[in-house]
Amino acid sequence: MRQVTLGRTKATVSAISLGTWSYGGSNTIGDRSVGWSGHDDETAKQALIRAWELGINHWDTADAYGNGRSEELIGEMWDAAVARKDIFLATKLGWVMGPHDHYYHPDFMRHQIELSLKLLKTDVIDLLYLHHCMFGDADEFFDPAIEVLRRAKEEGKIRFIGLSDWDPKAILKYADKTNPDVIQPYRNVMDDDYVTSGLRAWVHQHNVGVAFFSPLKHGLLTGKYTEPTTFPVGDMRSGLPEFSDPIVLAKIREANKTL
Repeated sequence: MRQVTLGRTKATVSAISLGTWSYGGSNTIGDRSVGWSGHDDETAKQALIRAWELGINHWDTADAYGNGRSEELIGEMWDAAVARKDIFLATKLGWVMGPHDHYYHPDFMRHQIELSLKLLKTDVIDLLYLHHCMFGDADEFFDPAIEVLRRAKEEGKIRFIGLSDWDPKAILKYADKTNPDVIQPYRNVMDDDYVTSGLRAWVHQHNVGVAFFSPLKHGLLTGKYTEPTTFPVGDMRSGLPEFSDPIVLAKIREANKTL
């Protein structure tokens, strides 16, 4: 596996990172499906071990993935076949509301950091992302959120700070004020605003690390889905029309002929 330097973090990581959104299984937040169906713990563990064997040492998870189950599965690996020191471990917070009026309430952020450390069975998280860029109507939760992350970094609970969002423009809006070590924008061949948004130019100017998410568009671009597919409640793909779009599926069938 080719190794790369993750921007100014100077961390050496695999060029391909392992996303573990699906490992959390089916999940809902309010009335929104945010998980993945068809989850199996044993298969997930086998995938983690195989990724490590192939040299994929950058693992990515989040507190919202299965309400912590994805983090917990990763934490169980240190007792199995993988050494914690060999993995660059990234997680996120921001999509679990908790008892407060906003995702980024400082008290709940601190709670989630401690919970992630516990579930991941680690003393330090290599990279902690803010999972989205919604900081309140007047951005009133932005400064408190950044302060929580900076304090956690000073306390040695996290090594690097990241900023993630579906919209590259949203990341760019907050990039200078956040001063992230790594960004995580959504990018694949069907949805690519990374360059036109100006975010790539900003990244190069500031030597910030980049880890794209959903490069295979939630599995659609693997070629596995060639006919309209319906997903159950709890599976985020149930809200994506592309999995039933005849034009998209026809293009996938055609592409499969050349692979």
